[in-house]
Amino acid sequence: MDRREFGTFLPALLAGLTITKTADAAELRELVSGGYKRGALKPTPQAGRTSGPILRQGLLKAGNIRLESHFTSIEPGSEHEAVGTHLHSQIWLITEGTLELNINGTAHLLNAGDVGLCVAGDRHYVANAGKTRVSYFVVTVGPPA
Repeated sequence: MDRREFGTFLPALLAGLTITKTADAAELRELVSGGYKRGALKPTPQAGRTSGPILRQGLLKAGNIRLESHFTSIEPGSEHEAVGTHLHSQIWLITEGTLELNINGTAHLLNAGDVGLCVAGDRHYVANAGKTRVSYFVVTVGPPA
């Protein structure tokens, strides 16, 4: 799937995530159309990993869909992140290297140009599956909470 094909799925994904507003939604700012620059990459608590914001958390105009994006790099040999679940869905856009996206115990190997999707509630983790750095953008879409 190329980026254009992926782009055709976004409206359906976003439309399927509508929910009722919560008190937390009132605290998030409304996102506006525009260009967003990547923030400074900083080391994370996990060794061998750096991350930086791109699109800080906010709500789409509908008021009930939270959107956030960041960029992460993982050095080879680093431990994978903790297995987790979220109320939001996550989309990974791989820019370099090989990423293992493990969803509910099934490993998916993604290379530069590939896209991974984990829908809300699925157990998952990501790890560097190669001998070089892996870098990727993450887009999260889900409820305001």
